[in-house]
Amino acid sequence: MDGQVGTDTSSVRIVTTPEQAAEKAAVLVEALPWLHRFHDAVVVVKLGGNAMVDPELTRAFAQDMAFLRFAGLQPVVVHGGGPQITAALAAQGIASEFRGGYRVTSAEAMPVIREVLVEQVAAGITERLERYDDLGVRLPGDAGVLTGVRKGVVVDGAEVDLGRVGEVVAVNPGPIRAALDAGRVPVVSTVAREQGTGRLLNVNADSAAAAIATALGAAKLVVLTDVAGLYADWPDTASLIAHIDAAALRAMLPSLESGMIPKMEACLAAVEGGVSKAAVIDGRQPHSVLLEIFTDTGIGTEVVA
Repeated sequence: MDGQVGTDTSSVRIVTTPEQAAEKAAVLVEALPWLHRFHDAVVVVKLGGNAMVDPELTRAFAQDMAFLRFAGLQPVVVHGGGPQITAALAAQGIASEFRGGYRVTSAEAMPVIREVLVEQVAAGITERLERYDDLGVRLPGDAGVLTGVRKGVVVDGAEVDLGRVGEVVAVNPGPIRAALDAGRVPVVSTVAREQGTGRLLNVNADSAAAAIATALGAAKLVVLTDVAGLYADWPDTASLIAHIDAAALRAMLPSLESGMIPKMEACLAAVEGGVSKAAVIDGRQPHSVLLEIFTDTGIGTEVVA
């Protein structure tokens, strides 16, 4: 063909150079001790931020969960859905009000919130996972998984009624373990049944993930967010903390930005509840979960007891 490449590339094979092959092998070798360390281990991943709404990040997240499952780990996904809930409430003519960092949840808003979390967000995640051997399975928290009590909050010295907002007081790990034993990736939506009444409660996804990780005896809790991790002197990005213990974190909590407090409280609750490690990582980076679990340095901020 006079040295020219034809338009049919079906038989073209891209050649990997020895250097490229060596780089790939080094990545696999670096993952080896972590594959051994986490084999059969439960890893709870709280999905939030841009990783929930950016299509490319959502696709990469599903790939990460499939990789974990096929690599012998047992990932559990716990999610919220703040932006989607706000949009759905607005479409229904229901105003969104936040007090003390929590969404005030009326009886009118609660069915809309459940619909968004279970039928929209969880359905989207499981649909992505179904492309990998039908891995995903939805587990609404109110379907016998999460039990909660109503939560109040103090704002400017006064107690505020948040309505149907709750905190998790009990986790039934049975349905989650059944899904894991079947080789699936459970996707837990953070709605709970109120203790005593059975009414629906809207629960914080960070604290719910910590409670689920504790109940399952997870090896690790990973919280995805929209920052690189915890900073000692925000907004100085050079002050990113790679590793912190529970005592030091507890001392820092009062000084943190309001958005980071529930995430760091979740990490603290998890490690104090017996989870070996917790981490807050940047969900804006594709495949951040794999980088955290399977590399020597990890990313973000790791919390230990």
